[in-house]
Amino acid sequence: MSAPVVGIVGAGSIGLAMAVVFAKAGSRVQVHEPSSEMAAGVRSRLDERLRLLLETGLLTESPADVAARVSVGADLAAAIGDVDLVFECTPEDLETKRAVFREIAAAAPPHAILASTSSAFGAGEFADELAGRERCLVLHPANPPYLIRVVEVVPAPFTAEDVVSRATELLRAAHLMPVVLGAEVTGFVYNRLQGAVLREAYCLVRDGVVDVEGLDTIVREGLGLRWTVVGPFETADLNTRGGIAAHAARLGPAYERMGAERGQHDPWTPELVAEVTAQRREILPLDEWEARTMWRDRHLAGLRRHLDQQDERRLAPAESIGKELP
Repeated sequence: MSAPVVGIVGAGSIGLAMAVVFAKAGSRVQVHEPSSEMAAGVRSRLDERLRLLLETGLLTESPADVAARVSVGADLAAAIGDVDLVFECTPEDLETKRAVFREIAAAAPPHAILASTSSAFGAGEFADELAGRERCLVLHPANPPYLIRVVEVVPAPFTAEDVVSRATELLRAAHLMPVVLGAEVTGFVYNRLQGAVLREAYCLVRDGVVDVEGLDTIVREGLGLRWTVVGPFETADLNTRGGIAAHAARLGPAYERMGAERGQHDPWTPELVAEVTAQRREILPLDEWEARTMWRDRHLAGLRRHLDQQDERRLAPAESIGKELP
């Protein structure tokens, strides 16, 4: 499959980051930015990110060659008139997105997929009255997507199935990791999970349980480190011999009490636990549990060593900077 031509509407942080992703993957990227001040800064910001990728071994071409695939202009029709995929990357305002999508739908070719990078609004909220709405959906990246590669694919009820499959293929071809959601919910999955942690974090600080630095340390050095290797369900599965069903039996009541303390009485029902267990056992049969725990530990050990080496470099005397640690 040849690299798609990609149009990007808005040269803010996400718009620029998506330009990096697709130009790096070989696409011609055409950025529409009506603000002359924002447009003037695109080149320097693009070069800075490409140099970072080169310095860290994540770019195999010269930054100049990648940057040459990116053009910037104020004319929307010129930017998206011949593209295969459009990313709308405007501010998180519903009326703005409705207006911009009307312009995009009129200017983009009929075959083009029209995607928003919205963090909270589903396409059902801003494209529901649009002619050609079946080619609209949300592709919500984590920021920055050239380093954090997961993208939530969020179709509206009216989004055509082939649009979802084509969008997923284009994301994979750009070395991103699409996850297709089954419903539009405010904040999607990424921000709902992030929001749940942040809400509890505020409550714990308010209640005097922990201070801000202590909480960040627990997440950074504990939960965050673990979740770099395994997600919440796999964590629970591997933390308890017998797997996630055993974990739910032992700790489900405690988690129910924690939720009730915050006014969210939403216990894990037997039916829900059975569904989660069935999905985990399909991914990992219990007879492979021991081997998978060692796989987790090996990856955590490698990550731990890397982080410890970075700490050693940070604390090393100035005269040793640049020398390789053993």
